[in-house]
Amino acid sequence: MDEVRKPIKWMGGSKAVLASFPKAVVQEAGYQLDRVQLGLQPDDFKPMRQLGKGVRGIEEVRVQDADGSGIYRVMYVARFEDVVYVLHCFSKKTQKTTQRDKDITVKRYKSMVEERSQK
Repeated sequence: MDEVRKPIKWMGGSKAVLASFPKAVVQEAGYQLDRVQLGLQPDDFKPMRQLGKGVRGIEEVRVQDADGSGIYRVMYVARFEDVVYVLHCFSKKTQKTTQRDKDITVKRYKSMVEERSQK
């Protein structure tokens, strides 16, 4: 049986941001996204339920730099049959996600919903 891999649709500058991360982080994030594309769960992820009313299905892949110096996140939506949307990629120094990163994620989510409604 052939594996069915959903394509990734990169929203905004998410692909360029991910590419700017340390090489080991890019490789690990890529591996985790590959799992998502195949319909599997990433090794370390969590649903992002605190982003507001009407925003659903967003999850984040969590990747830590090997030396523990950085925490990296990839926000995505994988609930559709045909595609995985990567909404936002960012690094952070604390456990708390900044309001700016939440706002970017929600804005791109709304853009994704608008794009899908025009299909």
